[in-house]
Amino acid sequence: MRTVAPRAGLRLAVWLSIVVAGAIAVGAAVARADGAPGHAATEAGRRLFFDPGLSEPPGTSCASCHDPARAFAGDNGSGLAVPRGSRPGTRGTRNAPTLMYLGSSPGPGWSQRDGQAVPSGGFFWDGRAATLADQALGPLFAPHEMNNRSAAALVARVAASDAAPWLRQAYGADVFADPGRALQAITAALAAFEQGPAFAPFSSKFDAVLRGQARFTPQEERGQSLFTIAQKGNCAACHTLKPDSRDPRDSLFTDFGYHALGVPRNADIATAGEFDLGHCAAQPGGAAANARWCGWFKTPTLRNVALTAPYMHNGRFATLREAVAFYATRDTHPERWYPDGEKFDDLPKELRGSVDLDTRPYHRRPGQRPALDEEEIGDIVAFLETLTDGYAP
Repeated sequence: MRTVAPRAGLRLAVWLSIVVAGAIAVGAAVARADGAPGHAATEAGRRLFFDPGLSEPPGTSCASCHDPARAFAGDNGSGLAVPRGSRPGTRGTRNAPTLMYLGSSPGPGWSQRDGQAVPSGGFFWDGRAATLADQALGPLFAPHEMNNRSAAALVARVAASDAAPWLRQAYGADVFADPGRALQAITAALAAFEQGPAFAPFSSKFDAVLRGQARFTPQEERGQSLFTIAQKGNCAACHTLKPDSRDPRDSLFTDFGYHALGVPRNADIATAGEFDLGHCAAQPGGAAANARWCGWFKTPTLRNVALTAPYMHNGRFATLREAVAFYATRDTHPERWYPDGEKFDDLPKELRGSVDLDTRPYHRRPGQRPALDEEEIGDIVAFLETLTDGYAP
């Protein structure tokens, strides 16, 4: 068994130690008096985000895999569940999730669930990054993503880009004199942009309903009820919301936690003998020291979920309806999802005990009636479609 865990390699680890040393000084330069990112930093981040000249070879930008038209998700034209890399013949190892509303995520830590401490927070599907800036750093150097060979090479590209004047304005005229400091400025600027209003507009029909500016259709209203009722979808157990609050910020549709769902293996991207173990492999000591958390992946927000197909960390489900149906029928009709009869086939057999068998609706067994019928699945999908930003009341 080989573990697949996206990482940028040893060269990134070396530069991370340099970057951290300059983080405090750069962070002080970026913030306004009220603690929010300044305009120069945000504009630098915007230009960096859409610049296809920052990869090796050139042609891949952050926006290539995080397309605004797809709620900042995407595949860089691969047509697969994972994005194409900048280097010919390469591709990512996980589905690129939306970056929207990510600025609300806390750093890595623990939360209580059913009286037990479970991991929460952090960034990436496995939580290996502690901050939004750390997350921005990874793809720049990952060989299967933007493929920069060294900090010096990347900094030289940025210094010649149209983001350079904005970085100098935000972080000092000499920001490019030291590669470590420049790299920290680059990732801080990207994080500043990703915390801007384009990434958290709260402009969906759901938000309009909360504000009293719109009303759900009967189907959408049924879908919201099915989404929240524990005996039915129980989706809100992980994708949290507060429908009685008029503040959309109370309904981010994620608990920022981790869950082991036993998602079926995706044959389109799977490699024989390799498994993506998720959170456990990203922690100190790796899977051997953290087996309890193998197969656990971070809960993404469902805001704009209608735009972000395919679904799950491995992109196994092509449609939103298919994803909802999996939750409802994984345990009542496993043959629908695991054609060879081997449940939880995207984990090694010895680690399948980490998969959730108790949370509703996973507590059901073969032969029992699913928690949701086909009509109810359609109702939930209709409700989820109200989470798409850009709604005009």
